[in-house]
Amino acid sequence: MLVKKVKYVDYKNQPREEELYFNLSKAEIAEMELSHKGGLSAKINRIVATEDGEEIIKLFKELIIKSYGIVSDDGKRFIKNDQLREEFLQTEAYSELFMELASDADAASAFVNGIIPQVENKK
Repeated sequence: MLVKKVKYVDYKNQPREEELYFNLSKAEIAEMELSHKGGLSAKINRIVATEDGEEIIKLFKELIIKSYGIVSDDGKRFIKNDQLREEFLQTEAYSELFMELASDADAASAFVNGIIPQVENKK
């Protein structure tokens, strides 16, 4: 799970700082791999190699939206639904995060690595 602090100015001109939560489960990663021709990893590599700005933007939005959620009070669930996603898309927090990822390759790489589940070593 990635916890990202984002500073922004809201629509009432008030400065804000929020901790936003992003995570993709192993099942979600598998689904995304299978839903893209050749797999998600191959798609990312193709987009990066061709420097296709339009596709990069679409991919960042997809990753942000699919990984955004809130942690339940008991910590057992990472809640994601269309209402939360829509509300998030309407904030300047989303806009700030999106612009950071779109303009900073290191931040984008850290974000992607942060939302992907860690692989456990089983011995």
